[in-house]
Amino acid sequence: MTKSKYCFDNVDQLRSFLENEVVTTTEAVELIGCSRQNIKQLVDHGTLMPIKQTPRERLFLKEDVLNYRKRK
Repeated sequence: MTKSKYCFDNVDQLRSFLENEVVTTTEAVELIGCSRQNIKQLVDHGTLMPIKQTPRERLFLKEDVLNYRKRK
C-alpha cells in the first residue's frame, strides 16, 4: 500500500489545504483565462478532472488547473 500524498494531522491543516489548494470553477476560469463553457468541455473530455461535482459547482485541485495552463 502506498502512502497518500494528502495527510492532515488536524482540522486546521485540512482547512488550510482547502483554502489554498482547491479552486472553484470561477477560480479555474480566471487561472486558465477561458470561459465556464470551456471548463465544462475540458471536464466532459476528461482533460480536467474535478475532485467534487455538484449540480451547481465543480471543485478542482489548483495544481491540476495550473498544470493544464502550462500545457495549453
